[in-house]
Amino acid sequence: MSVAKLPSPAPKTAALLSAVVVVASLGYFVDIYDLVLFSIVRVESLKGIGIADSAITEQGQYLLSMQMGGMLLGGILWGILGDKRGRLSVLFGSILMYSLANIANGFVLTIDQYAWLRLIAGVGLAGELGAGITLVAESLPKEKRGYGTMIVASVGVSGAMVAYGVGQYFGWRNAYFIGGGLGLALLALRAGVFESGMFEQAKREGVERGNFVGLFTNGPRLAKYIRCLFLGVPFWFLVGILITMAPEFGKEFGVQGAVTGGLSIFWCYFGLTLGDFTSGALSQLFKSRNRTLQLFIAACALMVGVYLYGLHGASTTVFYLVCFLIGYAGGFWALFVTVSAEQFGTNLRSTVATTAPNFARGAIVLINPAFSALKPSLGITGAATVIGAVTLLLAFYSASTLPESYGKELDYVEE
Repeated sequence: MSVAKLPSPAPKTAALLSAVVVVASLGYFVDIYDLVLFSIVRVESLKGIGIADSAITEQGQYLLSMQMGGMLLGGILWGILGDKRGRLSVLFGSILMYSLANIANGFVLTIDQYAWLRLIAGVGLAGELGAGITLVAESLPKEKRGYGTMIVASVGVSGAMVAYGVGQYFGWRNAYFIGGGLGLALLALRAGVFESGMFEQAKREGVERGNFVGLFTNGPRLAKYIRCLFLGVPFWFLVGILITMAPEFGKEFGVQGAVTGGLSIFWCYFGLTLGDFTSGALSQLFKSRNRTLQLFIAACALMVGVYLYGLHGASTTVFYLVCFLIGYAGGFWALFVTVSAEQFGTNLRSTVATTAPNFARGAIVLINPAFSALKPSLGITGAATVIGAVTLLLAFYSASTLPESYGKELDYVEE
């Protein structure tokens, strides 16, 4: 694997609280709002279009699969476009797509309409974070990149808590309208955001950009890419298994009181907001992305153990506290995307930063069947223990073997 430094002039850098950071943060806020909103209003919305109680779980899984399929397709589409057409076009194009899909979701009358709109929303949702993180990373001075992505993540994931409140008090249709309106309002800030100087330089030099296949034709590059993917998979074990199935785990543990999925998601994402802030700050303080990732992955392992083996007979208050701590320990999501962006050259950076989080999210399509297959013989707790151990060990290995990227110069291209 070879790299080439881009020729001078050096790219311009932006201030920490510049328009690009603000827009990327607010875009991720609306992105997370929409991503989590469906899980929050799933039951109410399906009942609202006439789905029988007995079919809600099955139809909900169908809609989630459509959304995830859209995100996997969108991850590749937006990633390649981000390197070929520019980070800015992807940032606002993805916001426009999922905002319009959000509004349309508020009008659905049938399950087929709902499914296709979740697919379209998934395609849109796939692009914002990768484009935003890439643009911020390339626009800020290297010493401030971690702070910039920390702000993006902390503002962004708080959208989940807002989605919970809006979904609870405004009804599911209005919740979709509000989310779409927020996204469209955000497009008004487009005039204050400028394209990455590194991308513009690569474009002027005529460098081949957005070659997705190129990630798989070079052994060392592919190995690095796979390790980036492994970093993000544990988060979707935490959210997709432990938090999404919190009511089932609550019953298994004999928790004193009814555990709800909505409150479990709320407290997890509240913890995630603070965790993303902390991991970003520590990566700057330690001057090491890798050491910070190792610390948070180890904290995840500890909290998974507490969740699976320390909550028997606990109160709902203690249960939700552990959900919060799981979210806090898992608060290295944006750091994972930042590291992925920093590992690759300008001509592949958007492709990696956009596909990596969406492929990591897509790992849930493997995690869920594995969990179901292990559950009959190991039980719900044993199955979660095995999957958690595998995903966390792979993530820790990746954090220990990837090249350190703190303070790395990003004005180079992959050859």
